[in-house]
Amino acid sequence: MNTRALTRPAARHKVRMTLTAGPAAAATARGEVHAAIRAWNLPVNAAVAVLLTGELTTNALRHEAGKAIELVISCAYGQLQVDVYDTSPTLELQVDLPAGAATGQGLMLLASLSSGCGYHRTPTGKAGYFTLMF
Repeated sequence: MNTRALTRPAARHKVRMTLTAGPAAAATARGEVHAAIRAWNLPVNAAVAVLLTGELTTNALRHEAGKAIELVISCAYGQLQVDVYDTSPTLELQVDLPAGAATGQGLMLLASLSSGCGYHRTPTGKAGYFTLMF
């Protein structure tokens, strides 16, 4: 009998890039995450990672006061993590919204589809993130 077991990538990977805040930023971020998953041969659901990246990026763009956001894609210790940095003074990602809320549904997706998500302060604003375990 042949058996096959998925193994976790041994190498740590990280990509950091600055994206111009504008209509193309979310699509660029989604494309970069998809490319990293393929290049690193990660056993994660690429469609989920791309969807969550789009939501996180769109949230950052909605609150961005500057001209750019920063995307960081990393893989280590059996998890993919995507961080999106902005300069917004708003420090929280709101994930507990009332039923029927007009906005914020993407943040509920982050909470329900990721292994973990949240935000952390940075010297210039905040970074929202999500992780997918494998």
